[in-house]
Amino acid sequence: MTRDVFQGLADPTRREILTMIAHKSLNVNSVASNFDVSRTAIYKHLKILSECGLVVLQQQGRERYCEARPEKLNEVSDWVEQYRQIWTKRFDALDAYLMKIQAQKKTTAKPKKHGRKK
Repeated sequence: MTRDVFQGLADPTRREILTMIAHKSLNVNSVASNFDVSRTAIYKHLKILSECGLVVLQQQGRERYCEARPEKLNEVSDWVEQYRQIWTKRFDALDAYLMKIQAQKKTTAKPKKHGRKK
């Protein structure tokens, strides 16, 4: 079964696993020892991450090592970027509008008289 990258990132435990193995591969026991859940639960998380293409599990002797595949995160980055561009345009338009209003206020403001009232 192929899963969506977003499914892999949806769970905080899976995100933490990715962070742990981002710079060096670890065996499953090393990963599991960092969590207060069963090794079986960690295997399930690793299976989902593997199905998403975010992790590769490799057998080395008796151990299974987890290796991150961060290039798969480009899908997330591309998806977020389209919304970043939309919001940047909206904020730029808002900034231009606010600057226009400030300029109008300056030109229509009446100068204050500095004299004493009697």
